[in-house]
Amino acid sequence: MHLWEAVREGLTMYITQDYSKYTPENHQVWTTLYERRLPALRETACSAFLEGLDHIGLDSRHVPNLADVNARLKPMTGWQACPVPGYIPARDFFLSLSERKFPTTITVRPMQQLDYLPEPDIFHDVFGHVPLHSHPVFADFLQHYGQIAYHTHNEQELTELARLFWFTVEFGLIREKGKIKLFGSGLMSSCGEGPHALSDKTEKRNFDLKQVVNTPFEIDHYQPLLYVIDSFDQLYDAVREWSGVHAQ
Repeated sequence: MHLWEAVREGLTMYITQDYSKYTPENHQVWTTLYERRLPALRETACSAFLEGLDHIGLDSRHVPNLADVNARLKPMTGWQACPVPGYIPARDFFLSLSERKFPTTITVRPMQQLDYLPEPDIFHDVFGHVPLHSHPVFADFLQHYGQIAYHTHNEQELTELARLFWFTVEFGLIREKGKIKLFGSGLMSSCGEGPHALSDKTEKRNFDLKQVVNTPFEIDHYQPLLYVIDSFDQLYDAVREWSGVHAQ
């Protein structure tokens, strides 16, 4: 049985991570990506991400076992990384976030596609996303976002929420001790996108909710425009503000 053919648990969207199915090449891919990315992040990532790496016990030598990650993560913030077979419907994704469960792809990209993969893999999802789930304020924001998004059915409002997610969770920047640092998962997991985000080639604007939800994005090239927050509290407040406006 292949890794991605694992038996679903009951009737849920989640699957089982059969750790024995990972090959030596899978572990080597993880090691290569981890060791290429981490040295730069020591200088460019926000402190919450770097602390989160240690909190959840990621190891450069092997693909993470989600059971081990969750044993560390759940007692801190209640979050868990829950394996899924790939993309899942948006409403299922939002429901998972509302329950403090992060849908996590468990496959590993091929060695031939180290630099670009059109869909998420375990390096993007675990290395890129999960460390910040150990931060209490970010954890609360992400759950609140899931709750709001799950109960939103208007297409325009869902588009706005998708833009908010893109420019924060995926491609967010944060100001820390007078410097702009990375926190979005797409910036953490990419050797190209991260440096580009901090270069003069990317326009950086102070986070403004109205601007963010009215800014379209494209996924097939480096981002020309990103937004900078001052703290993770600002994200929680943004979701609350958005919800208040659209509840009227």
